[in-house]
Amino acid sequence: MSTSNHESSSKSLAIQSLIALGVVFGDIGTSPLYAFRECFSPHYGLALTEGNVLGILSLILWTLTLVISIKYMTYILRADNNGEGGVLSLMALVSKVEENRKWVILVGLVGAALLFGDGVITPAISVLSAVEGLKTIAPNLEGVVIPITLILISLLFYFQRFGTAKIGSFFGPIVLLWFVTIGSFGALKLIEHPYILWALNPIYAIKFFIDNSISSILVLGSIFLVVTGGESLYADMGHFGRKPIVRAWYFVAFPALVLNYFGQGALLLSNPAAIENPFFMLAPDWALWFLVILAAATATIASQALISGIFSLSKQAMQLGFFPRLQIVHTSSVVIGQIYLPFVNACLFVGVVLLVLQFQTSAALASAYGVAVAATMGLTTILAFDVATKIWKWKIWQASILFGILLVLDILFFGANAVKFFEGGWVALLLASFVFILMRTWRLGRAQLLEILKKRSISVEDFLEHIKKVQPQKVPGYAVFMSGDAWGVPVPLLHNLKHNKVLHEKILILTVKTRKDPFVKSSERVKIRELAPNFYRVKAYFGFRERPSVITILEAAKASGLDFPLEEITFVLGRETIVVDGEHKFFGKWRSKLFSFMSRNAERPMLFFNIPPNNVIEVGTQIEI
Repeated sequence: MSTSNHESSSKSLAIQSLIALGVVFGDIGTSPLYAFRECFSPHYGLALTEGNVLGILSLILWTLTLVISIKYMTYILRADNNGEGGVLSLMALVSKVEENRKWVILVGLVGAALLFGDGVITPAISVLSAVEGLKTIAPNLEGVVIPITLILISLLFYFQRFGTAKIGSFFGPIVLLWFVTIGSFGALKLIEHPYILWALNPIYAIKFFIDNSISSILVLGSIFLVVTGGESLYADMGHFGRKPIVRAWYFVAFPALVLNYFGQGALLLSNPAAIENPFFMLAPDWALWFLVILAAATATIASQALISGIFSLSKQAMQLGFFPRLQIVHTSSVVIGQIYLPFVNACLFVGVVLLVLQFQTSAALASAYGVAVAATMGLTTILAFDVATKIWKWKIWQASILFGILLVLDILFFGANAVKFFEGGWVALLLASFVFILMRTWRLGRAQLLEILKKRSISVEDFLEHIKKVQPQKVPGYAVFMSGDAWGVPVPLLHNLKHNKVLHEKILILTVKTRKDPFVKSSERVKIRELAPNFYRVKAYFGFRERPSVITILEAAKASGLDFPLEEITFVLGRETIVVDGEHKFFGKWRSKLFSFMSRNAERPMLFFNIPPNNVIEVGTQIEI
């Protein structure tokens, strides 16, 4: 490689790292707002002694090292599905090679549901903890904390409809300024009290456990707050790739976080009263307003990153068949990952507002935070073990040692957070349970629905034999019948023949399938089979990060020699009406009603597949469940 090419490549990587810093590291970067303070929460009963402060700092340092640097940066980020990360992407990757796929799907669904719970809590605690800095400037401002928080949250969710394409370039510099600022304030205090560096020695973490017995185990629930952004690092990998994320972590985020946490520790040893809010009291008086404003901006960015992640996760769930079709708005013509889902956005907004009103303070919300993320991290470790043994071809004993140690850490953190169940931990689990029920209901309901439609259909061979006998009238034009199942003849086609007694001259049966890869090559987009003269079956394939479009399908078919002009096509779509009968053949009554409700409110195929409305005829069918 020439020198100029090398410099250009390095510059590009630096720019990507800066952008990744803004989008990926906002969540973990705002943890210093509340994490260290929560470690000395009164319900742990830990005294503000030098030994406890050094022990907590040592635990924070080695938690960041083991969980983020080793687990995620070194190993988990290598478990990508063609560059895509996240628990659903990992589930799709593992299910390609796992013979017993049921447990893989179950683990993936639970992990995804838990991330939805995290997606509601993160904006609430991030923005609330940032605005609470006002109380450090003037205690009499406490009354405006909740209103300002709600205003910022409202603005955050309102502007989702415009996407991050126009403002995304500002995220990186703001978060870079944040890390430089918090690292600098921490370094200044550390210089005043350099003996705090003894916490680099893991012996202090071990001694902390020996001295504090049960309290040392329980405090792991707050220690875990320093790494709650770890799973979002993995989920957002598809936007940037592994290298920019790793570089941004080691060169900026990791050193800045360590300096700030150590600075907070040094502050507490010199001024124990600062435990009220050590993050903001770490800053000089003249910088407090600046820090509060910067914290609010960074917390909003952190929330934006997770909200965007939930949008992407929802889209993946739809494509993989775990969610009903929802309206997807692409907010960028360049970046495919920048999407907006109005219904999901509204649900998140309502959930976040209710949490702020219910818990009132970031300290109270911290009890609800952590359970969902710890569980998701554990499930990610389990799936990554399967990747290591079946895809990376590691020996089982090698994978068992590494991922066994990591799983023990995950279990310890989950256990420490689980004891906070009645203090607020139930919130995340309740949200996750609700989302899991929705995904499971939709998956099972669609499977049963396709089975019923299949029974009402007939084989292509029988259909063609019937055509020869009855010789129906042929009308000019092209007809496309969409079918969820690649077997047999779609029910709308049978109804059309039965009631109208005619067929179009050229017929295409179209089935759209989602592969377990994020993207599908254009050359692999369609498979065409001619069943009879002018009678075709087309299977179209999309990745779980792509949105199916009939225009894309027709273009791919034309490139393969099958030309169906869009302006001359009649699309005949089935529209199933779910009727909940008294027998409830497949579900209980409540689940049958839930599936019926989801089916009624799913986006119509015409909109989801980007079919011109004037070209569509819908054929209704009643299905009893």
